[in-house]
Amino acid sequence: MQSEALRENEGKNLTVTVDGVSYHRIPVKTKLIVKDDDLCEVARTYAGEHLREGDIFFISEKAVACSEGRAIPMKEIKPRRLAKFLTKFVYKSPYGIGLGIPETMEMALRECGTLRILFAAGVSALGKLLRRRGWFYKVAGYKARSIDGPTKNTIPPYNEYVVLGPKNPDATARMLSEALGCTALVVDINDIDGVILGSSDKTLDRSLFVRILKDNPLGQDCQQTPMGIIRPL
Repeated sequence: MQSEALRENEGKNLTVTVDGVSYHRIPVKTKLIVKDDDLCEVARTYAGEHLREGDIFFISEKAVACSEGRAIPMKEIKPRRLAKFLTKFVYKSPYGIGLGIPETMEMALRECGTLRILFAAGVSALGKLLRRRGWFYKVAGYKARSIDGPTKNTIPPYNEYVVLGPKNPDATARMLSEALGCTALVVDINDIDGVILGSSDKTLDRSLFVRILKDNPLGQDCQQTPMGIIRPL
């Protein structure tokens, strides 16, 4: 009988085939991850017993960030005028807020620096003239890309928070790898694209694993599955 914790999320496929190889992407349901949680202990508790030889463990960057205390209550963020102005020019994606509200833009200014965000905005404006998207985040970097605000489906209490990117995703991946005895990844995957932020294996082909996870098999609202297992078949 399939474990309740290891069932695919509604609307998601359990299996994907990339370059002729099939993989299970098994979501793992956990407790709500909060500040000061021991991620290694959480991973061992909820995923450890399900891991097999050859498996790769992966975890959402937001779960990592929340454990590090990098979830900031919206009410504590006071956006400056510049943040409110820049927000007007941000592409509003149907898959997430990103920097589309003053609070998230304010945190981008703090995380990345005002000059870098202004330069990214200028490059983005040029990109729009050329009908190209994504230039803003290429210049601003992963710290800006990883910032997100609450959506209607965000699980409480994070429906009132802005979540930043993790501090050191490679170090976190190595820590989780040692705890679990397998390769570990910290991932930022949404329903459009994704990036592998951290890996315990320097030789791992990150672009391959973006393709394996690109349809985002995890879910962090009512599904409460911020981590998972990749299993080659």
